[in-house]
Amino acid sequence: MRVIDENGAQLGVMPPFEASQIARERGLDLVEVAPLANPPVCRIMDYGKFQYQQSKQERTSKAKQKKVDMKGIRIGVRTDEHDLEFKKNQAEKFLTKGDKVKIEIQLRGREKAHADLARQNLAEFIKSISFPYKTEQEIKRFPGGFNSIITP
Repeated sequence: MRVIDENGAQLGVMPPFEASQIARERGLDLVEVAPLANPPVCRIMDYGKFQYQQSKQERTSKAKQKKVDMKGIRIGVRTDEHDLEFKKNQAEKFLTKGDKVKIEIQLRGREKAHADLARQNLAEFIKSISFPYKTEQEIKRFPGGFNSIITP
């Protein structure tokens, strides 16, 4: 097997017993890094320290990720103009913060017979939003009405 020491220098090709003996003398571990290579490559390192640094790197990369929240807005078929304006402003505020917005239109009782009107109302509401957005999910039927998801 090809052996690399803790500083990155190559020690050459040697039998496994000799490599593990060198690692033991230095108080470190012998770790196989490329088992499919010909010959296999092993590295002399402190494996506990290596694992710690890997987990630390994962934590920092996870902390740097931006988490996108999903905000919801519900309207009804009979929602008044002023309320729709308020909900539109709310949706624009969510979009400016970088959140996704799920817009739902609820259908109750006999309103379910006028699904085409509900779909039209939802489409008009989405078109009224002035902040630039992309439609992630088109208007889709679900048991209580219709919904759509938009992203900034």
